[in-house]
Amino acid sequence: MPLRYRLTKSLFMMPVMMIAIAAHAQKVQLNNHTVPVGKPGALIGQLFNGAAPAKAAKLVEDTSGLFTIAKNGEIRLKKRASLVKEDAAYQYAITVSTAAGKEGFILVKDNFNRNKVVAHRGAWKHHEGSQNSLTSFRDAVKLGCEGSEFDVWLSSDGVPVLSHDPEIGGKKVEETPVAELKKVELKNGEVVPTFEEFIREGMKQNTTKMVLELKPSRVSKERGQQLAQACMDLIRQYKCEGWMLYISFDYDICKKVVAIDPHAKVAYLNGEKSPAELAADKIWGFDYNWKVIDKDMNIFKEARKHKVTVNIWTVNQPGQMDTYLKAGADFLTTDEPEMALEKVK
Repeated sequence: MPLRYRLTKSLFMMPVMMIAIAAHAQKVQLNNHTVPVGKPGALIGQLFNGAAPAKAAKLVEDTSGLFTIAKNGEIRLKKRASLVKEDAAYQYAITVSTAAGKEGFILVKDNFNRNKVVAHRGAWKHHEGSQNSLTSFRDAVKLGCEGSEFDVWLSSDGVPVLSHDPEIGGKKVEETPVAELKKVELKNGEVVPTFEEFIREGMKQNTTKMVLELKPSRVSKERGQQLAQACMDLIRQYKCEGWMLYISFDYDICKKVVAIDPHAKVAYLNGEKSPAELAADKIWGFDYNWKVIDKDMNIFKEARKHKVTVNIWTVNQPGQMDTYLKAGADFLTTDEPEMALEKVK
């Protein structure tokens, strides 16, 4: 019988909260950070040095004792190790070394929902939370959404903060320091959260993905690149890759994210790129407005052909939901997650 590990959550939460916020170039990358439940010996992922599989890989530290690593960089659960869905533990810190250097990762138990529903700016329409607030994210988690989308800009002093619009509380986000933005009160009484605060909240659970929208800069294309770098630095510092999906209207931002992490799941929002073009640029999927989709429903077939994912925004009508789900949409981004969740039951 496989061993069934029952470990306390706190054992694996502690290293996360003590991470030093200091960016570094990532020499070793992992193409998957989630650990399947109930599958002894399962393959977790492959280590890479750039585009090539890692060489001379070793497992330097594994506080859980659950994992093993092959010299070619494959990380697996041990043959007699099996995760249990109901256990409190869900974060597992490991450190690996390869010919290119040493790197730490947090693997997350894959209890993530698979129901296609992405709450647009969180679950807020029928709840107390404001859009793009920590409360709206928590409510999306409580509903059981697969993902919760949120929007991020770069403050004038280089801190990623949440806001849908370029202005919030009468302040232009990109021209205002974070200390001033933190004084802005949302409708539900919370203040504007930083992306770092959002990461900390998101990592408290492992059922709903954080869907990060990186907003195109109103200042310059270069500033959009800086936003992407700042967000990816925070993600690496917190080692939360297993929780993340990425979207942007700025194609150069999408490509920047992929350049930093070739295994990041990035979708493009603007609507003019074909599935073939996205696949050629190693973009994971598209996230197009329903009006774009309705102009050519053949895009579903093309997406499957080129192995890119299909997300559609903002789908709020029941008939639309039925149509896109029947056509094979991978995700529906909606202001009505409660309705969408009923549709996918």
